[in-house]
Amino acid sequence: MSYRHILVAVDLTKDSHKILERAIAIAERNNGAKISIMHTLEPLGFAYGGDIPMDLTSIQDQLDDHAKKRLAEIAAPHILEADQHVVVGMPDTEIHRFAADHDVDLIVVGSHGRHGFALLLGSTSTGVLHGAQCDVLAVRVGKTSDE
Repeated sequence: MSYRHILVAVDLTKDSHKILERAIAIAERNNGAKISIMHTLEPLGFAYGGDIPMDLTSIQDQLDDHAKKRLAEIAAPHILEADQHVVVGMPDTEIHRFAADHDVDLIVVGSHGRHGFALLLGSTSTGVLHGAQCDVLAVRVGKTSDE
């Protein structure tokens, strides 16, 4: 299988570099496939139950600005200046939407190695895997049993 457009979905932690490096290696083996990197912010209404009687717009904007800066920091060592996206919504839904809208043929996400099938990939990774219309690569991140 040859990939033309790879979407790297990151959570902005230190493990994001590992996920991006794996995607870059795949892109290089696929004639320089295009790479898009994205982070999804959950709307504050979801994070705080939606019952807060206040305008959270400025806080959401600050979170968005911080995420864009952090995403640029993660991409910078790999010279990925374009195709960086910060979106607001539920992560698996937004990843699927982006992939469909931009003809992505491989999604690369991080996976924490937990026990049991339900915890195998983590909630976001599992959601991405089950709803994707293209290939998904889950890159194991986080602590391993020998650390």
